[in-house]
Amino acid sequence: MPVTKNFRRELLSSARKLVSAFILSLTLPASGAYAEEVKAVDLIIHGRYVVTMAQDAPVIEHGAVAVRDGIIVAVGSDREIAEAFTAEKHIAGKDRILLPGLVNGHTHTAMVLFRGMADDLMLMEWLQDYIFPMEGQFVDPEFIEVGMNLACLEMIRGGTTTFVDMYFYPGKGADVIEACGLRAIMGSPSIDFPSPGFTGWDDSFAAAVTFVKDRKSPSGRITPAFAPHAPYTVSPEHLTQVAEMARELKAPITIHLSEDRAELVQIMDRYQTTPIRHVEGLGLLDNRVIAAHVVHPTAEEIKLLAKYKIGVIHNPTSNLKTAAGVSPVPEMLKQGVLVGLGTDGAVSNNDLDMWEEIRMAALIHKGVGYDATVMPAKTVLDMATRGGAEAIGLGDQVGELVVGKRADLIQVDLSGPHMTPLYDVISHLVYAVKGSDVVTTIVDGHVLMEDGKVLTLDAEDIRRKANEIAARIAEALNKK
Repeated sequence: MPVTKNFRRELLSSARKLVSAFILSLTLPASGAYAEEVKAVDLIIHGRYVVTMAQDAPVIEHGAVAVRDGIIVAVGSDREIAEAFTAEKHIAGKDRILLPGLVNGHTHTAMVLFRGMADDLMLMEWLQDYIFPMEGQFVDPEFIEVGMNLACLEMIRGGTTTFVDMYFYPGKGADVIEACGLRAIMGSPSIDFPSPGFTGWDDSFAAAVTFVKDRKSPSGRITPAFAPHAPYTVSPEHLTQVAEMARELKAPITIHLSEDRAELVQIMDRYQTTPIRHVEGLGLLDNRVIAAHVVHPTAEEIKLLAKYKIGVIHNPTSNLKTAAGVSPVPEMLKQGVLVGLGTDGAVSNNDLDMWEEIRMAALIHKGVGYDATVMPAKTVLDMATRGGAEAIGLGDQVGELVVGKRADLIQVDLSGPHMTPLYDVISHLVYAVKGSDVVTTIVDGHVLMEDGKVLTLDAEDIRRKANEIAARIAEALNKK
């Protein structure tokens, strides 16, 4: 008898409930002398609404989440949590929505220092005439440290707790992530021509192998990955190298794929195929792949993406700004493709605000398809949380407020006039919330921002250093 998707889903749901019940049983009050010790937790976070994003769990009104050692140990009503636990710290939830932290599935964080540098250009002109030359001139370890700190400040303030990065000097970037407290998959980039710190493919790929093999995350929050730029900038031989090494090291791969029509033309001219078919033939899709953009897949290629369980990252704002097109996300979701959301870099967006991507993803496909029912609010919010975590391969750790997962949570303020009245909390999160409404950001149970104040970064110092580098970039642009 064949195993259906529904059966698998029910089996997974039952297993999750059993595991959750077991873990919860270890945290509930015990009788006797050890009762107080057993029910003590590190943190309890409250919410007027608790949006768990679990597929089989409703929104909890007047709820709370208990956290111990960076793990969610209970989710329930305020009353249930209060009866079962005591905490060293409480974060109040009046007029706040509590939900999982957002997952930004594709970005180039340090490129915030190029924000607004070159706008209103077609993708290939933008890359070849501005981005690649300016990277060669300015990107060094100092640029990465300052840019990463600025990007992390922006993401913490906006409620992004996990992101997938693809940029130079990933070791320096990883140091910043460890210090500021976010969670990341850090891709070490490789490309066939000279790039910051490298003369070409050989040394950039060797550095990527070393980074993936040797980089250890003291916090456990950073996952090293390979990041070959794209099929049109990396030769077939070199993509095969990546595929083989990623399999050997069991490491993820993040890559730009089928992003722009010019890419389709180049790959067809060179290899007489499409970008997706091209990388499939090289064995790349046999790995855990996070494919950014995927704007131009064919119907058959959508089925391939589902078959290989490729994580596709939809970057609606960036794709519109560079005129790359609109990805067929509704059809991909219908076919079972794992789809998450991303901002891309701030140089092509021009910010790292995931709430803009959420709203854009919900709206653009309605307009393109002349169908107001496609991409409903819960579907899009799922892409930014639970579904986004699955797409990047971290679904077992984050994306839902359920017992046993890491405590990555955010609170959104409900007191603003644009949030009043409230009839449907999911609708508000997709269509009304702004990044500035986030007031609390927590990763691994550590509070990174409370009451709108970032605790792990010095905002004024970061802005000062960023503006110093920006002055040098502006001088170089004036000489072009």
